[in-house]
Amino acid sequence: MTIYLDYQASTPIDPRVKTEMLDALEEDFANPSSASHSAGWAARKRVEDSRATIAQMLGCDATEIIFTSGATEADNIGVLGAALGAPEERRRILIGSTEHKAVIEPAQAAERYGFTVEYIPVDENGSISLSLLESHLGNDVAVVSLMLANNEIGTIHPIKRIAEISAKFGAFVHTDATQAPTAVDLDMLELGVDAASFSSHKIYGPKGVGALYLSSAAPWRPQPVMFGGGQENGLRPGTLPTHLCVGFAKAFSIIAEEGESERKHLKRLRDLFFSTLEMQISGCHLTANPAQCHPGNLHVSFSGVDAGDLLDRLQPHVAAATGSACTSSQANYSHVLRAIGKGFHEAREGLRLSVGRFTTIDQVQEAAERIKAAVEDIRHSSPTERRR
Repeated sequence: MTIYLDYQASTPIDPRVKTEMLDALEEDFANPSSASHSAGWAARKRVEDSRATIAQMLGCDATEIIFTSGATEADNIGVLGAALGAPEERRRILIGSTEHKAVIEPAQAAERYGFTVEYIPVDENGSISLSLLESHLGNDVAVVSLMLANNEIGTIHPIKRIAEISAKFGAFVHTDATQAPTAVDLDMLELGVDAASFSSHKIYGPKGVGALYLSSAAPWRPQPVMFGGGQENGLRPGTLPTHLCVGFAKAFSIIAEEGESERKHLKRLRDLFFSTLEMQISGCHLTANPAQCHPGNLHVSFSGVDAGDLLDRLQPHVAAATGSACTSSQANYSHVLRAIGKGFHEAREGLRLSVGRFTTIDQVQEAAERIKAAVEDIRHSSPTERRR
């Protein structure tokens, strides 16, 4: 059986979530927008109950939760949509240099409408300088978007302080919070952002559903980036998938109930994993060591070992991810690793090992043994056999 260590790419669905979804599929299959019969009313109630549950978990009002198809769509609304809704004099967008492509590309799309995009640099640990951010801010900034917890190296940004600083200049503040629920406690009112993106399949829920938190106190309302139907208060059209909304809400409620103890467990597993690898394999290095990091994230490298080659040799026993794009072009290696100062060859050695809810100590220990054997095999092979 494969040892799954790619929880930051996608989480397995929790059985408790699956049970809730199956009930919704069987009982409330009607279109929740059908207002002329009781079957539609029942489906609508399921959706609104799910919305209320998520809002309660995030410390916000149910009217501030917009269902989407996932975090990517939510990012598009929170960045491009917010830019398009900004006052005419605001034509600058500030984003972090380590943002997910789901933020970078909507920001770049806004350039077609006359906006300029500026990338805020980070240090070698992926952390942002608040003073540097403030130096870039001005009354002409439309949107500031910085990720709460990085999907690749796990760095957690001080979003509350970022929101406070940005708000002084009247900017719309968005955060990609996709990885955040499994990393930190969340209270949107306390966090102070205008918008935040979430995804169900990152928190042990189903794929195909996410949400945008949109504060009622935001300086302006984003414009829609999709059209046709008028659902979700006109911001996001399309028939809502009742069972996916139900599953998403159940996943959030489990995180709210068990998140604190789970995060402690993940950190213990991650620390055990790294100490085992470091002890057994020479040239094992942490890619970054930020002050605050996602408890399930372990991004490492093994000197002289191409991560793509390593993953190939681990199949089908261990599922993980490379820390860089496996391409022959140096221009295309991971922008996150490039932003923290890693060169092309260093980036090719980067490996993300992410543990989660169903990871066991035995799995971590077995994975460490298999990684050790694969690393030794690569190092002992001739140069012509190594992956270039």
